[in-house]
Amino acid sequence: MSDLKPFDKITFEQYEALSEDIHIEIFEGIPYDMANPSQEHQTISMELSTTINNYIKKKHGSCRVFSAPFDVKLNDSPLTIVQPDLMVICDPKKLDGKRCNGAPDFIIEIVSPGNPADDYIRKLYYYKNAGVREYWIVDPRRRTITVNFFEQNILNIQYSFDATIKANIYDDLYIDFSEVDAMLN
Repeated sequence: MSDLKPFDKITFEQYEALSEDIHIEIFEGIPYDMANPSQEHQTISMELSTTINNYIKKKHGSCRVFSAPFDVKLNDSPLTIVQPDLMVICDPKKLDGKRCNGAPDFIIEIVSPGNPADDYIRKLYYYKNAGVREYWIVDPRRRTITVNFFEQNILNIQYSFDATIKANIYDDLYIDFSEVDAMLN
């Protein structure tokens, strides 16, 4: 991570000056390395982003779908920048051409085997407090999807990979995870 020492706090200016091949997230000024996505991770991300994007296009919606690496600056002080695996942003004023400034409406994280607590605990806390409306945690190893719909205070509802799950921020978007699962075999 360039010349940063572990647990050194980083400023926004230092973050902006990092090489594009360095992938980190920052929580309260402290940088954390990100794991490289596996083939399974990429397959799930692609299937979900395609499904959500096709839905938005069909409905002529104004929301936009983005996938990592795309920065989301949740907070300036202390600096908190994340790169969710998948996000839906409905407020175009949050986009500045380089990142999303503020909370996306919908975030999906795909759990990496090396650090599942990051998605289940740390990011859950930050996303909820930043104003994310809905947050899903897709866990390929456990074959589960955990849905958190913060707007209605619905937390930690678990589904299996054979379920069809409603995206709560939309009236009629349902994602059939058996179709996603079929792409993994």
